[in-house]
Amino acid sequence: MNKQFLILSFLLATSYFLSAQTGLTSDELFKEARQAAFDDKNYDKAKQLSYEALKISPSYADIDIFLGRVYAWNNEYDSARYHFTKILNSNPDNEDASIAFADLEYWNDHYEESLDICDKALTVYPSSQELLLRKAKNLNALKKYYDASLITTQLLKENKHNTAARALATRLKDAVAINKISVDYDYTTFDKQYDQPWNLASLSYSCYTKLGSVIARLNYANRFNTNGVQAEVDAYPRISKTFYSYVNVGYSGNVGVFPQFRAGFSLYANLPNSFEVEAGMRYLYFTGPTYIYTAAIGKYYKNFLFNLRTYITPSGGSLSQSYNLTGRYYLEGADDFIGLTIGTGISPDDNTQNIQFSTKQNKLSSKKISAAFSHTFLKWNILSVSAGLINQEYLPSVKGNQIDISLGISHRF
Repeated sequence: MNKQFLILSFLLATSYFLSAQTGLTSDELFKEARQAAFDDKNYDKAKQLSYEALKISPSYADIDIFLGRVYAWNNEYDSARYHFTKILNSNPDNEDASIAFADLEYWNDHYEESLDICDKALTVYPSSQELLLRKAKNLNALKKYYDASLITTQLLKENKHNTAARALATRLKDAVAINKISVDYDYTTFDKQYDQPWNLASLSYSCYTKLGSVIARLNYANRFNTNGVQAEVDAYPRISKTFYSYVNVGYSGNVGVFPQFRAGFSLYANLPNSFEVEAGMRYLYFTGPTYIYTAAIGKYYKNFLFNLRTYITPSGGSLSQSYNLTGRYYLEGADDFIGLTIGTGISPDDNTQNIQFSTKQNKLSSKKISAAFSHTFLKWNILSVSAGLINQEYLPSVKGNQIDISLGISHRF
């Protein structure tokens, strides 16, 4: 405490000396302080200039709020709290101070304190999108997912271009309704490569646990005039408010229709400005192991989600690569969208196509385009439809087309 008092006294003395020398107004000093912080990352200079400006205008609330943020950026949290509390004690209706204070407590994992700050400010500004968004984030961190989803739904109704609310709503969708049953069917037909179409049907059940979503899935396929069954389990364990993961294991006794074993792991990070990144690995075993590495980056922008993904497969001293670019336009909630995907290569996560890793056709060129539509009806039901065209090289320099049509329905409860 004595150390903080000495530092504060030094900054005040320095600011007093500088103000006597410069003759600048408080607005001019505030502008220089912001430049020092944002452009030069010189937080000590920013604090000195801010104290100089406060010496001229002691009631300049924006400067105190700025000082609090600078202290927070510099991990001096007690000093940051001092400035936010100072403003709110003198002016409890200051929305910017409440937002800054709520941010400070949220990023220090003090979710109850941050939520309390939001609730007090919302009594004055009940329609504030910034405060409501922060309240939803705190409720999500406190695992009050349903309450958080009510707020994101409200925010998106008022402003469907709210990027941060859209990203949070997407992360919340599986936590709101604890259980979900899904039935999916895929039909793939070929013009040259195979005489018979492929059929794939899936039945899955997912539940949301304290650790995250867990999905059990049973797949049935008819390919190459042969029937096969595969059992899979997916899990999405939450690690923190920033990180979560994906884990997959699967087994089939019908090699040639499905891989005998499959597994996967990915680590996801939710980054500022509604970015998400992923890095992971997939494993397929037919008559031998295949390892595939994947990386992706996603960005929410207003009603849109853009995602760029690559799969890299080492084999025999060479690499085969796959790239997919997906765009989604959200119509309403997290399950209401239209989407378009363009790409090259074969994805190990695509159960309709990953069987081709067994024939090494992933080393041959392919191009694809697909469109998807998903819609919520009767509140808890989701209808999904997609169609795609793939131009596949199935022998060196010999290509054929295939059409893939998918239909799915899910019920949350």
